[in-house]
Amino acid sequence: MGRILLIVAAVVLAFFLLGSLLGFVFGLLKWALIIGLVAVVVTFAVKLFRSSGIRG
Repeated sequence: MGRILLIVAAVVLAFFLLGSLLGFVFGLLKWALIIGLVAVVVTFAVKLFRSSGIRG
């Protein structure tokens, strides 16, 4: 009986850790995509303004 409870506790703890780890990984992925999108937009804007000859 004690061994079964220990196994169940280990499985539950593994799911908690897996959920936290996946949340962290997907959070990092989300921020990487946001930063990448901002970089692409800025690059596109710089190329657009540079090629159109708009000067201040």
